[in-house]
Amino acid sequence: MNIALFPPLLGLIGMIAAFVVYMLVMKYPDGEDKVKKIGDQIHAGALAFMKTEYKYLLVFIAVLVVLAQMFLGTETAIAVVVGAACSSLAGFIGMYAATKANVRTATAAQKDGAAAALSVSFYGGSVMGLCVASLGLIGLGGLYYFYAADGGTHVHALEGFGMGASVVALFSRVGGGIFTKSADVGADLVGKIEAGIPEDDPRNPGVIADNVGDNVGDVAGMGSDIFESYCGSMIASIAIAYTMKDSGLMFLPLGLAATGLVASILGIFIVKLRSAKEPASALRSGTLLAPAIFIVMAYFLMNSMGDIPMAVLWCVISGAVGGVLIGLITEYYTGSAPVKKIAESGETGSATVMISGLSVGMQSVVIPILILATIILVSTSLASGAGVVGVYGVGIAAVGMLSTVGITMAIDAYGPVADNAGGIAEMSGMGKEVRDITDSLDELGNTTAAIGKGFAIGAAALAALAIISAYSAQVAFAYGDAFALSLTDPMVLVGMFIGICIPFLISSITMTAVGDAAFEMINEIRRQFKEISGLMEGTADPDSEKCVEIATKAALKKMMLPGIIAVAMPAVVGFGLGAIALGGMLAGGLLGCVALALFMANAGGAWDNAKKYVEKGNLGGKGSDTHSAVVVGDTVGDPFKDTSGPSMNILINVMAMVSLVISSLLPLNGILF
Repeated sequence: MNIALFPPLLGLIGMIAAFVVYMLVMKYPDGEDKVKKIGDQIHAGALAFMKTEYKYLLVFIAVLVVLAQMFLGTETAIAVVVGAACSSLAGFIGMYAATKANVRTATAAQKDGAAAALSVSFYGGSVMGLCVASLGLIGLGGLYYFYAADGGTHVHALEGFGMGASVVALFSRVGGGIFTKSADVGADLVGKIEAGIPEDDPRNPGVIADNVGDNVGDVAGMGSDIFESYCGSMIASIAIAYTMKDSGLMFLPLGLAATGLVASILGIFIVKLRSAKEPASALRSGTLLAPAIFIVMAYFLMNSMGDIPMAVLWCVISGAVGGVLIGLITEYYTGSAPVKKIAESGETGSATVMISGLSVGMQSVVIPILILATIILVSTSLASGAGVVGVYGVGIAAVGMLSTVGITMAIDAYGPVADNAGGIAEMSGMGKEVRDITDSLDELGNTTAAIGKGFAIGAAALAALAIISAYSAQVAFAYGDAFALSLTDPMVLVGMFIGICIPFLISSITMTAVGDAAFEMINEIRRQFKEISGLMEGTADPDSEKCVEIATKAALKKMMLPGIIAVAMPAVVGFGLGAIALGGMLAGGLLGCVALALFMANAGGAWDNAKKYVEKGNLGGKGSDTHSAVVVGDTVGDPFKDTSGPSMNILINVMAMVSLVISSLLPLNGILF
């Protein structure tokens, strides 16, 4: 059998494993009438939003496909369709499974205790993790088999796959993020601070929308986010290896991703075995042991391929270890001493909470960026020393970091499932014992989500750098020594300044979108508390559908502009100022996106956990002035960590991938100069 068939075949096996895990989730009961009704509302709301979102996406993708067909050929157009379809499917399946697992997690917590609840929520997240890894292998691996294996001449068409996946990821992350945070901010500010009722109180009209948002933003959006980095790192490595005319190095990224899927399945099994005794250590075991298993399997894979320098294995190891380190640093800043410091600053008001959170976020950028710099230095040095193009080392390090995406994404998606379970338990009146179990799972989920965000940022940075390197290699191949990215060239500097503006502009647009939508949400919740007779007394039901409608309209309306800017700017700069200026724009955009993403994700995560620290009874507990102050911090942090911050990962990959796709069409000097 042709070795190029193994990645897509293993992807099919992974999808079968995902289906088996989904069936394990469905074996658990979905609760009594009230619990089931709430679960059905969340499921229906998430399903309706994603169907509408994908209709908008379909139009945008259709335009891209037509343009790709006109200027780049049928093969690239097909690849765009396949990439968009695989990314959309991964997000949709993951969301569907999560909305089935949340209600079953709450019911399991009530009937069977914490261990069973952890199993259900982790199974729900595992469906997403396995689908991301498996669909990446099926889609990209299948295209590689037809376009690039055995001397195929359409290798560059694979870049269309990355562009399709990246565009879907950006819309899903931005749209889902606006939805979930507009609902979350509205529900928290009116419910907790103004009305003085608990989080997820059934009287709050925004609670259902908030829970729907967890699924469309933190599950489906995050899945598409990781999917595009996962595939982007492989595409960049394949493109760089193609310039070296080395078929072994071209296949290696797919081979590593396939072994990583096997390691992820084993990691999921390890978590299940240990979850009954020590939930927190079980999840950590999966996070750490899966990369270790992957490295061992990668060694045997490279040995079996024969002509792969062992220095390349060390590049892979540097990426895998770097990803774990970035995750651990993120965990510290969002779950340790810095969080207590922010909470304590709440004793003097919300202003000091804001100052402390911003300072923690800024400080948290330093070590992860130094780790990324170390990975780049080590991987390029190792690759060059082995006679391989240095930037291939960066690409394959990104592949190493992302190869165990199955387990990483499973642990990340577990968090929103557990969070939803807590909301369902509160709304259905399951009692304090059940809520204590779901809160403990949710607290653990906040930490895993923060680790997942740090991991996603690091992986996106390396993947983007590899894609930018592939872009430079392709333009240099066309123009030779005439193409160079030098800081003494004014066009490079102009491009860098343009590039670093874009992440700030997109962040502003997405933050404004959340603020505007939250404004409308707050007014609607206030109206219902005032006008619906008996709502505060618990004798009348809120109009939750109205809040879902507000969040949906805001998300769909506001998600278009960031996507258009991200896709259009490479073409505007590339054709207007030339390929050299575009290279500078990508460099500036990369630095701006990575720094902003780390800052916003970690500041938001720290504010969130500071609120939870107070809500556990510390520093006066719920209802105190300190609690009000940290809720304000969490409210500001919500769009930081779940809307604007995550969009930065995808933004740089979208711009880099679009630049790579159009690289063969670009003039060295643009039409303006």
